[in-house]
Amino acid sequence: MKHTTIYLVRHAHSTYTPDEYGRELSQKGLDDAKSVTELMKTRHVDVVLSSPYQRAIATVEGIAKGNDQQVNVIEDLKERVLAEKPVEDFAAAIEAVWSDESFSFEGGESNEAARQRGSDALFKILHTYEGKSVVIGTHGNIMVLLMSYFDSHYDVEFWRSLDMPDVYKLSFHGENLTEVERVWNPELKKVYL
Repeated sequence: MKHTTIYLVRHAHSTYTPDEYGRELSQKGLDDAKSVTELMKTRHVDVVLSSPYQRAIATVEGIAKGNDQQVNVIEDLKERVLAEKPVEDFAAAIEAVWSDESFSFEGGESNEAARQRGSDALFKILHTYEGKSVVIGTHGNIMVLLMSYFDSHYDVEFWRSLDMPDVYKLSFHGENLTEVERVWNPELKKVYL
């Protein structure tokens, strides 16, 4: 079994619209995406993958370009679908799905369902890119659900602590997660902006 490195990159700030696929980064998000690109220049990257949502792609596309690569989109890495229609109280809705793993709103995914979708995609990535260093442009909820597959202390409180963007390095030996390291430092933004 080989060691595989996965960098989970939570997307930078975006201006809210109900268009999940097309929502763009805000100006702050674009600036922060440049900082993420600069950070990742110091690390070896073999492949760049992303959720199909534009805000995730835009956060990692600079990393791909810097390595003469394309961003490969993986549909199952998209953010968890909270509900079919926008919820009135986002904070309360998040509490509801995180307090009951099997609960889902109409047209939405439970934690269990979203975690299964995301972890299935992650295991395919681990097999396809075994021994490689992989950047994944992703989203806060699905990122934490992926991490919680391996360790339950990655929970809603951890999700609340994330920055936008944020970067976590996950080290795997085969399919076993051996180490998690936060590599995003908000102070870096001051250096590159």
